[in-house]
Amino acid sequence: MRPLFRLLLLAGVASLAGPAGADTLRDALLRAYQTNPTITGARAAQRATDETVPIARAAGLPSLSSSGGYTENVLSSSNSFASPAREANASTNLVVPLYRGGAVRGSVRAAETRVAAGQASLRSTEATLFTNVVAAYLDVIRDEAIVALNQQNVRVLEVNLRASRDRFQVGDLTRTDVAQSEARLSIARSQLQSAEAQLISSREFYIRIVGTEPGVLDEPPPLPNLPVTTEVAVQTALADNPALIAAARQRDATRYDVTVARSARLPQVSAVAGGNYYNYLGSLGAGTSTSVGQSGTAATLGLSLSLPLFQGGRPAAQVRRAEALQGQATEAVTETERAVVAQARSSFAVYRSSVEVIQSSEQAVAANRLSLEGVRAENSVGTRTILDILNAEQELLNSQVTLVSARRDAYVAGFSLLAAMGRAEARDLGLDGGPLYDPFANYNRVRHRISDFGSDGEPAPVATRTADTPPQTAVVRRPLDPALDTPVDTNRPLTTGSAAPSRH
Repeated sequence: MRPLFRLLLLAGVASLAGPAGADTLRDALLRAYQTNPTITGARAAQRATDETVPIARAAGLPSLSSSGGYTENVLSSSNSFASPAREANASTNLVVPLYRGGAVRGSVRAAETRVAAGQASLRSTEATLFTNVVAAYLDVIRDEAIVALNQQNVRVLEVNLRASRDRFQVGDLTRTDVAQSEARLSIARSQLQSAEAQLISSREFYIRIVGTEPGVLDEPPPLPNLPVTTEVAVQTALADNPALIAAARQRDATRYDVTVARSARLPQVSAVAGGNYYNYLGSLGAGTSTSVGQSGTAATLGLSLSLPLFQGGRPAAQVRRAEALQGQATEAVTETERAVVAQARSSFAVYRSSVEVIQSSEQAVAANRLSLEGVRAENSVGTRTILDILNAEQELLNSQVTLVSARRDAYVAGFSLLAAMGRAEARDLGLDGGPLYDPFANYNRVRHRISDFGSDGEPAPVATRTADTPPQTAVVRRPLDPALDTPVDTNRPLTTGSAAPSRH
């Protein structure tokens, strides 16, 4: 059992004992895997790609056709032996391709290679979708925490403003102190409005990706098996990244396309068999005493040879076009490789940097918390001003927001790193809400079919619509992380007027 599978599975089990309505990251991944239109559309596109193999193979299989007709001669010569009044006929033709210059084999190989490319591309789509789910999930958690922190900050500044006004009334503070408190409260309220708008946006994006509105989101499980060096990450990504594998398969398919294009200059040989039946319906030699045959049959059997001599330059143009497309596919592999290397390296760097930011931010939160308590205590004895308290409160808020953001960035970067390494697909996550989608099942079902009749029927929608979900609000439904939920108002008694320690 893969480590990431175990962690997500345990997280799902643990959520059963958690708060009612709590959602886990595994729940969100499973919903997106089952109902997101990006992945369901990619599966339909892959099924269409699967059909290119029997289509290509059909060009090398025998073909059987029949035709029939009825003719009424409304104006004919007087010789009824040469011109019957009416005629009915039917014919059957069988063509068995024997040699097509390699076109059939090349087309089949190209189609099979593109099927393999599509399957790898489907894996890449899964990894990209799961990365988006993780980002949306963590964005909601981060923005809920930021809204809660800003709400807490507004409440604290409202307390500070009331206290400042009270102390101004008794002459312990100046009008400047009150104005500073009012300005900070106004700024805090605007920051809260921006944070609430961002939370609504994150929740709506979550609905877009997952298909349901977010409930109370549990903390995600830790990410396992992250590489210890950039070199390990890049080497694994170059070997297992599905997007890179898909690009390489597409390049390989273009090599067969060149073979197909060259076959247009080669001879084609087919075995041909035919049968014909005619009936003049008694109209041949009508009005004479001579008995003539009114019907008959005929059969033919032979070989057909087609040898192209001149086609106006079309085969050469097709070859050059196929070679140019091969060159394009080759460059696409290099482009994809560059992107994979950049994703692996940048994700590794962001992850390591975010981990260090988390450690620094945790220390900063603790230090700013202690600093705020000290500033408020010093203010109570007259050695600190209201502005010092406001600055200390803002620094604590900033460090808390930085910590929340760094935790989000580290997790998303770590998952993006796993995706670049080809380790963040459905088979790695253990999404056991039902059987995983198997692209090989449909391919094996259709690859050898030769019947001209049959279909899969009118497709029914698979992805769920979100038009009926309610508009999201900025109401925070999950508790704030205890490490961040530190009240900045220490409830120290405020001294006013002549009782202020600074006046003694």
